[in-house]
Amino acid sequence: MKAAVVVFPGINRERDMARTLKLVSGREPALVWHADSALPAGTDLVVVPGGFSYGDYLRCGAIAARAPIMDPVRAFAAKGGLVLGVCNGFQILCEAGLLPGVLMRNSQLKFLCHDVYLRVERSDTPFTRGYNAGQVIRVPVAHGEGNYIADQATIERLEGEGRVLFRYSDPDGALDLDWNHNGSINAIAGVLNEAGNVLGMMPHPENHVEPSMGCTDGRGLFAGLAETLARAA
Repeated sequence: MKAAVVVFPGINRERDMARTLKLVSGREPALVWHADSALPAGTDLVVVPGGFSYGDYLRCGAIAARAPIMDPVRAFAAKGGLVLGVCNGFQILCEAGLLPGVLMRNSQLKFLCHDVYLRVERSDTPFTRGYNAGQVIRVPVAHGEGNYIADQATIERLEGEGRVLFRYSDPDGALDLDWNHNGSINAIAGVLNEAGNVLGMMPHPENHVEPSMGCTDGRGLFAGLAETLARAA
């Protein structure tokens, strides 16, 4: 798995993501600077990590979405390349037009930093091949603007096309307002693009891949990606 992790000023999860990718795939990913005009040759996965790109000025991800590196990321995605955006990366992908919707302030207007439960909606995508449909996983969140919002037509299309991959749930997988921590419509925690090769999600699976962290539920996402790319090689 030859991955490229995109780095913007203010991003602070690139090393977490790079460590996870190496642990799962055995291969060191490339760190690609925001001002670069091309991705490394042979890249088969692009990851936009979490943090606070450009200090979250204007709107979260709005400035990063217009960085030079995003043009090759868009071209890569248009050709079917796999793209994963986590937390601020999700916000950037939405602002860049690679995913629908927008991430707004959490409904409680508070920054959230704790573990949450996610229900995996599908297991037949490159991003969820390491899970079972209906499985509940525990991963951390750390965001102030994770409230996923889109117009009604977009939400209906996402739901109808099975493009919601993760939802906030209780530990048993039930959808409950008390467990929808940021107020996202339909408890949406992660969505796919129309082609199914771009995923944006707010929680941080990269922080739950090692036993020393007390949970390895996030590992399935990266293991599934590695398996998908190994099969395609």
